[in-house]
Amino acid sequence: MKEIRTVATAMLLVFCLSVSAEKTAGASAYLEHFFSQVNTFSGSFDQVVMDEGMNAIQESSGYLWIKRPGKFRWEYELPYAQQIIGDGSQLWIYDVELRQVTHKKMSGALGQTPAMLLAGKGQIQDRFIVKALENKDKLEWLQLQPKTADGGYETIRVGFDHGALRVLEMVDGFGQTTRVTLRRTKENKKISDDKFNFKPPKGVDVIGQ
Repeated sequence: MKEIRTVATAMLLVFCLSVSAEKTAGASAYLEHFFSQVNTFSGSFDQVVMDEGMNAIQESSGYLWIKRPGKFRWEYELPYAQQIIGDGSQLWIYDVELRQVTHKKMSGALGQTPAMLLAGKGQIQDRFIVKALENKDKLEWLQLQPKTADGGYETIRVGFDHGALRVLEMVDGFGQTTRVTLRRTKENKKISDDKFNFKPPKGVDVIGQ
């Protein structure tokens, strides 16, 4: 009887490990697909910034467009209008209410915004240490640990829903978490390059960095 229980326990363990490995392989494959096979990406998003106690301190929403390599347009509609545009060489931040434009050269691998992370392309393992996490909220999760400390975030978590990227969570050095929930997303649909061109409107202040 003891031998039967031992064999049954061993079989259960093997089964659990196999399921875990399948989930890990699935999530890792989704991540690799997103960064190597998805050339254009668009949709809407809800964003919330939370403090160390996971209390919401800022909420916003809007739309995004991405065209690899390195082009993106991230438009906030609520609570106030702001545009963040990467044209491949310059990063433009346009605060519509303040009538102010800030621009600087686009940083390297990771950058300072969710858009710059999503607009990256290539082998994700070259920039991050990838670790599987437990499934939560019906999503498959992976953790990305940046290999360099110049990206602005210490830890990044990505959640997939049946292969589709749905949630991006980024924890900065102050313990704040930025959570971006993606909705109505489209992959590899044609997006004109004009979407990523930006010219400061007349009469706005332009600040270069």
